[in-house]
Amino acid sequence: MEHIVLVDDEASILTSVKMALEAEGFRVSTYTNGQDALAGIPTISADLGVFDIKMPRMDGLELLRRLRAFSAMPVIFLTSKDDEIDEFFGLRMGADDYITKPFSQRLLIEHIRAVLRRTNARRGDSPSLKASDVPADKASDRYFQRGRLVVDAERHETLWDDAPVNLTVTEFSLLEALAIRPGVVKSRDALMDAAYDEQIYVDDRTIDSHIKRLRRKFKAVDPQFDAIETLYGVGYRYRET
Repeated sequence: MEHIVLVDDEASILTSVKMALEAEGFRVSTYTNGQDALAGIPTISADLGVFDIKMPRMDGLELLRRLRAFSAMPVIFLTSKDDEIDEFFGLRMGADDYITKPFSQRLLIEHIRAVLRRTNARRGDSPSLKASDVPADKASDRYFQRGRLVVDAERHETLWDDAPVNLTVTEFSLLEALAIRPGVVKSRDALMDAAYDEQIYVDDRTIDSHIKRLRRKFKAVDPQFDAIETLYGVGYRYRET
């Protein structure tokens, strides 16, 4: 039974969404503000968070920022229809998805299931990866090396020059889609298909935000990182080495 953390200051949303999720077989913990959620999340074993952005005491953006200091738990943001700037900053900070209010409970559940499927597909119990662990003849779609980059999709691990790069599920999916075929241009539509289930719609700006954050994480390890190229009006590609 997967455990969902729901954080929203609207009691009606907490009640109705909690009931809908429990009817689908999820466990649900609820909080009415980010501060209480931040205190409670480390004490429970949660699989995914659904955070409203605008809340008293601590908003969803600040909650995510502090959460990322100790947890890679996937997060879906709830945001108002006109708050594009909040969506942008949320994705930059490491949210895996967002959905705008008002929303149908069915759509939210589909988004939750899609993120959980991507997360579960990349979980593994093997020991930590090292670049030297990747023999030249063992490269595959799930376990490969591209120059200074090493990707192990089964263990959801990424290395750059033997330094770990911690990615969200969506960021990992985008990197994997690009790096598996260096030099091949991937359109934004193709990257959407790689990172999201077909029933989930996202726009170009969402993909661009994820790519920017992906680059920023690699540059934190290597300020000279430039392996992900933008072809304006076309898409992105992973630079051939």
